Amino acid sequence: MEIKPIKTDADYRAALKAVETLMSAEPDTPEGEKLDVLVTLIEAYEHKHFPLDLPDPVEAIKFEMEQKGLTIKDLEPMIGKSNRVYEVLNRKRTLTLPMIRKLHQELGIPAESLIKQPVGKHPA
Repeated sequence: MEIKPIKTDADYRAALKAVETLMSAEPDTPEGEKLDVLVTLIEAYEHKHFPLDLPDPVEAIKFEMEQKGLTIKDLEPMIGKSNRVYEVLNRKRTLTLPMIRKLHQELGIPAESLIKQPVGKHPA
């Protein structure tokens, strides 16, 4: 198979089919190298044509809480007293820069997600 750029949906489908046949290829073999190149091309095409939208800040925080088994009390050092945590989680208050920094540092939530403003909301 000749490797070429993925420019169309048909090229994309063909590349996916080719990857499927190469999945058992050993690393450092011609087939393994072809697999690496095809996967890289597919990822670039998907990134351009099917971009993932980051979750809004509240959804990102709730996801981390669920994943790590955190409570409102656990968020207080990052956001403030429990009433402030509830306000943020109920979308009554937007995050401040210090909150964003602490949530990013403590929970590892991407800053890009925390900075994103929910649709229809404006910073206070």
